[in-house]
Amino acid sequence: MKTLNGTILIADDDPDIRDILKDALSSLGYRASTASNGKECLDRLEQDGPELVFLDIEMPDKSGLDLLKDIRQRGIDVTVVMITAYGTIERAVTAMREGAYDFITKPFELDHIALVVEKALERDKLRRDVERLATDAGERYRLIGGESPKMKRAIETAKKAAASKTTVLLLGESGTGKEVFARAIHNWSERNNDPFIAINCVGLSKDLLESELFGHEKGAFTGAHQLKKGKMELAQGGTVLLDEVGDISAELQTKLLRFLQEREFERVGGTQPISVDVRVIAATSRDLTSAVKEGRFREDLFYRLNVIPLVLPPLRERKEDIPVLANYFLKRYAAETKKNISGITYEAAAMLQGYDWPGNVRELANVIERALVLVQGPEITEADLPLRIADTDGVSPADTFSYRRAVDAARAEVIKKALAHTNGNRAAAARALGMHKTHLLNLIKSLGIESS
Repeated sequence: MKTLNGTILIADDDPDIRDILKDALSSLGYRASTASNGKECLDRLEQDGPELVFLDIEMPDKSGLDLLKDIRQRGIDVTVVMITAYGTIERAVTAMREGAYDFITKPFELDHIALVVEKALERDKLRRDVERLATDAGERYRLIGGESPKMKRAIETAKKAAASKTTVLLLGESGTGKEVFARAIHNWSERNNDPFIAINCVGLSKDLLESELFGHEKGAFTGAHQLKKGKMELAQGGTVLLDEVGDISAELQTKLLRFLQEREFERVGGTQPISVDVRVIAATSRDLTSAVKEGRFREDLFYRLNVIPLVLPPLRERKEDIPVLANYFLKRYAAETKKNISGITYEAAAMLQGYDWPGNVRELANVIERALVLVQGPEITEADLPLRIADTDGVSPADTFSYRRAVDAARAEVIKKALAHTNGNRAAAARALGMHKTHLLNLIKSLGIESS
């Protein structure tokens, strides 16, 4: 068994204590390094980056408490366990108030050391996982960004709405990122430390959806063997996303309207009103105005939901954002598949921007994920894209007669010179140009360079 870095640091001025602890940790399968004083301890922490340090409460040049404060002030990210004798346990407890995780007492017991190390490293891993998830979540919010004016206006409105309790209605085609947008609104609000719960209103019967929303009492219907709290109750203090709200039944529309007006409901089979404080965000890809005119959606419910409407533009209307989104998905899926891909070639990027994306951002994500599976070289090329995208020319007529043509001509000239220099040896030409051979072959083909 090893730590993630493979090292636990032991900081103690007593060489016997260092040896005893190092032997104990080695017998448990860990690797350990040692430090005999405070300065050496700080140097080791900054150079080796261990995840766990055993720190003696009594050090010759600086007390363990002072050293602990130095570690925190320098921003060194490490879990600290204090080493103490029975007469200094009170000081070890003080150290725990200052940020130490635990303490061990002399003389040491191997079983106790094993337990302390295991729990300390579990805690450290959990903390790092939480930090990673928070970073991942922060990265996902980048999906709503971009340079297009329409998206910038939507983001500006969403940030203003996030500061209130007002209901927001997200409108847009399927795949435009309505749930990601809803999560961002929740994250920007004062409710961000409370739950965010998304409920998909499609595909559930009226009874099942009502139970999902409001819960049910024991014995409310066949199979209701115990009380179940609904999502509205579980989201207390937070935010609920009603995804595809335009698909709910007429009867449930009435109950949802009452909830939005009074912020209370009864569980299925119950009679006791339950009040909750939740922020509701609704989303739909349907035209609710038409649904109201046709009598398929309650007009009063529509007005309750439509306090702050936000229209998310389809990807074809914000093509300037495609390179940013494509590179985001490239980094994400390359990390997941552990592929070292440097980017997307100019030709492939032009094709992505020339396509209309009926499936919007979701379709773009799928295309990049597919390309990561198929790619052989260091970059995604036209050959890695689906035929429906590769069939597009990727540029407007104006671009064709100006910038694109000039770039292609310059590229062709450079490649011809490299081939001439290597007597037509394409592998040698690729090395001279600093590119993968597959990429060069694709360029030779796409630019129409004669094989001779």
